[in-house]
Amino acid sequence: MLGATLALAACITPAAHAQGDYPSKPIRLIVPFANAGVTDTSARIVAEKLGQQLGQQIVVDNKPGAGGNIGTQMVAKAEPDGYTLLLGYDGTLVINPNVYAKVPFDPVKDFVPIGKIGDAVLLIAANPKLGIKTVADLQHYAKTVAGGMSYGSAGNGSTTHLAGEMFHQRTGIPMTHVPYKGGGQALLDVVGGTLPVTFAAVTGAMPFVKSGQVDAVVVTSRQRAPSLPNVPTLIETGMKDFEINSWVGLMAPAGTPKPIVDKLSVALQKVLNDPAMRERLASLGIVATPGTPDAYGREIVRDLAKNKTIVKAANIKLD
Repeated sequence: MLGATLALAACITPAAHAQGDYPSKPIRLIVPFANAGVTDTSARIVAEKLGQQLGQQIVVDNKPGAGGNIGTQMVAKAEPDGYTLLLGYDGTLVINPNVYAKVPFDPVKDFVPIGKIGDAVLLIAANPKLGIKTVADLQHYAKTVAGGMSYGSAGNGSTTHLAGEMFHQRTGIPMTHVPYKGGGQALLDVVGGTLPVTFAAVTGAMPFVKSGQVDAVVVTSRQRAPSLPNVPTLIETGMKDFEINSWVGLMAPAGTPKPIVDKLSVALQKVLNDPAMRERLASLGIVATPGTPDAYGREIVRDLAKNKTIVKAANIKLD
């Protein structure tokens, strides 16, 4: 009996010991996009503070390509030991599986959530000469345009595209999508008057809002954006449960031991509850949303289903 007990202890002790010592070496955080963007910048500032909490460096490794699918697949196939993590992004995890015929990973089965970092709030920006101050104004204007009102987005299959389609489907307003290669040019065309409105990230639109070059009509988040406290949400205008944001979070490969996930989650929540970190993220247009792995997982499942409905109705395909 004693021999069997010692044999069992010999089998389980190394793994338990490894988890107890975690992390004992640097951690790699895969960002499935090129460096210098908002997703990359948010990853780097969180990685620095998270590494300090854990006592090990977190190295950001950019692996761009295929709309984020390449880097995301790398983490899906990585050893589930807590030393390879993913910067989860709504575009790769809850949009790509709905707009590509096939993606090389399952956003639910191949990953375990650690926690969401935050939401990048979206808004509807309008050319100020049109007098579109409210959703009712937008509806009235759209009815005056033959063939439907044009709206811009950051590109086919982007979060801003889906926000526009969701708005169209919920309101019945006749609208024509105009995709751009990024939200910046769409905003410039709204300023110039060649495009009446665009769905855009608040952070990108703020300089134009502050200068009076565009009107911020409404935001698509559940709560008002801290940087635009006077701009209502679509929920406030009567559209029940209308919420669509771009977001970032941390994920690990499926099979990562729960004690490791829990340790990462607790450390991440401490980082995100730091007022200085919340302020740094806010400067990027990201509202920090510390929460549990389970809460983040439920949001991923919810957003997958919501986006599937939007994409199917709009027949959005990227291949």
